[in-house]
Amino acid sequence: MTVLERFLRYVAFDTRSDESTGKHPSTPGQRCLAEALAGELRELGLHRVRITEYGHLVAELPPTPGCEAAPVLGLIAHLDTAGEASGANVRPQIVDPYRGGILALGQSGKMLDPAVFPVLNRFHGHTLVTTDGTTLLGADDKAGIAEIITAVAEIMAAGAPHGALRLAFTPDEEIGEGARYFDIAGVGADCAYTVDGGAAGEIEFQNFHAAEATFSIRGRSVHPGSARGVMRNAIKIAGELQALFPPEEAPEYTDGFAGFYHPVHLSGNVGRAELVSLLRDHDRARFEARKEFCRTAAATLNRRYGSGTVSVAIRDQYANMEEIIRRHPELIEIAEQAIREAGLEPVSPPIRGGTDGAMLSFRGLPCPNLGTGGYNFHGEYEFASVQEMTACVRILRGIIAAFGKLRKETGA
Repeated sequence: MTVLERFLRYVAFDTRSDESTGKHPSTPGQRCLAEALAGELRELGLHRVRITEYGHLVAELPPTPGCEAAPVLGLIAHLDTAGEASGANVRPQIVDPYRGGILALGQSGKMLDPAVFPVLNRFHGHTLVTTDGTTLLGADDKAGIAEIITAVAEIMAAGAPHGALRLAFTPDEEIGEGARYFDIAGVGADCAYTVDGGAAGEIEFQNFHAAEATFSIRGRSVHPGSARGVMRNAIKIAGELQALFPPEEAPEYTDGFAGFYHPVHLSGNVGRAELVSLLRDHDRARFEARKEFCRTAAATLNRRYGSGTVSVAIRDQYANMEEIIRRHPELIEIAEQAIREAGLEPVSPPIRGGTDGAMLSFRGLPCPNLGTGGYNFHGEYEFASVQEMTACVRILRGIIAAFGKLRKETGA
């Protein structure tokens, strides 16, 4: 199959993850896709294809003769899609070629308009895969899965030399659980790449430091008819709390390396409320300052309304893997060379989020991230370029070939 054929096959699986289930994987569709992929990998001839207790699909490809001393290379993508839009009954549209202008997304009334999504202007003449406007597409990260499997299938069919490879497809990346039960020792890779990004030609290794701040607000509920001087409305205090945060330091006003505060959940009543906010920054010192700001905000409201009115619990989520990847410059250099050989110019934009690779890097598996050729993830406006997906396959083949020429003593 071509990379497009694989991709269209995989997006038919509804693999939305759901953090509320408490299960691993969190939804049954992810295991269904893993089982289908396992059958495909066995048919291709990969070894030790297995699905772990926690839903990770792992497969191995032994080295070709003469490449036994090469580092063991891992290639990783995730099975799940985000929960912000439906992943059921995905009906992709193929636009071949895209000639510019507005693209209607089925009969949904939604449109891909270059005036709103100027990135479309880069794709004149490309074959695009879009949604029909009622679901997400699933390029995040089924494009990555399709590219990895296609690259491996092609090198096997060509008899190209390569070192030992490990493929791993993880569940629940979108809810931050993808690396939690990843068996690094069992997979046995010396280093890896996640294939889970945007534009083809991206090699990413600078992600956010991330934490979640949960503010618990204790009010005092009494009948409004006798509330004067007594009532303390937790909902209104939550509003005052949010107003303390700098409005310009929000996702909708920041880009690049700029961090932000992002309120994602508000619930409660007069007597009790809860506000959850995400804290993000690429710089460690600024990240710690954001945590301190949250503590100061809680203290400010406690001075205003009394001790114990607002408490805050801050939970670290992941860290910037740059400090790990900088110790392994060969991972960036090899990827950059493969990108150039595929006819693209490598770029390393900051990741305004996290990847499984961030957590895996800090657990001992250095793991930068590669682009996939998908755009507008997590919603009905998602699309992918077939030409970029094909370029990503070439990039992966170049990386695999380069690793086959290395020896473990090089430090890779």
